[in-house]
Amino acid sequence: MNRLNYHHLYYFWHVAKSGNLTQSAQELHTSQSALSSQIKQLEHTMDVNLFERKGRKLILTQQGQQALILADDIFSKGEELASLLKGNSQSATQPLRIGVMSVMSRNFIEAFISPLLQRQDVQFTLVSKGITNLLNELSNHKLDVVLSNVNVAVDAGNLWQVQLLGRQPLSIVGPPDLLPKSEFPQGYKDFRWVVPGKQSEIRASFDAFCSHFQFEPNIQTQVDDMAMLRLLARDSGSLAVLPKVVVKDELSAGSLIEYLSLPKAFEHFYAITVKRSKRPPILDELLAKSIFR
Repeated sequence: MNRLNYHHLYYFWHVAKSGNLTQSAQELHTSQSALSSQIKQLEHTMDVNLFERKGRKLILTQQGQQALILADDIFSKGEELASLLKGNSQSATQPLRIGVMSVMSRNFIEAFISPLLQRQDVQFTLVSKGITNLLNELSNHKLDVVLSNVNVAVDAGNLWQVQLLGRQPLSIVGPPDLLPKSEFPQGYKDFRWVVPGKQSEIRASFDAFCSHFQFEPNIQTQVDDMAMLRLLARDSGSLAVLPKVVVKDELSAGSLIEYLSLPKAFEHFYAITVKRSKRPPILDELLAKSIFR
């Protein structure tokens, strides 16, 4: 069996995580040519192709992605061992890197991370981006978990796993002084609406609900960002379609009220993780909790 050179493996691991040969060479205080040569030696010894070039970018092959998962565990164990030998194993903090979709409800995100706020042994980072960028960083092990309100396809070629964290029924909310005088749809014909964009699952559910009643809403604004949707629901004087978690503070204060709960219509919240043999223990604790009951 070919003997694995862990020095070469460490160079591969560093480049795979950064995705940039120049950056890794600078951080490792070596030349690009020397770094590239050692990775090629690893590929030659193991008889695999770990990277493929697309323009100036280095993209992990499927074997490279699998190697990164194991290398991540190997060097994580190495850090644990070093900490143990130094006598710091009990005081070390757990790092946790959480990616969140930039358009998601901040109240949902707060509910997810709330168990971490009183933990002295956990240091977490929140990264807010679009779903494509988040999944790229997750697959490159720059993130431990991605929170999403959009499900992603899972097949044999994907590295990630999807777990449903919870769901919230969709509601029509509005100011307390504009209550409809009759039921839907007759009582709602004169209202203006603030709704998510057409790519949203929430919008698809609302459109299906309206279609069932042959109702054409007078849409004032379409917005995908839940934080902006919350503000418009509060300040525009229009009706809004969203899960109640987005406006829970306004509902509690009475500045907004729920007019109607849409039947069999929900927003779903997912945790997306990468398939790996080891991940932060605190992440398993978080994923075991049910946020919405």
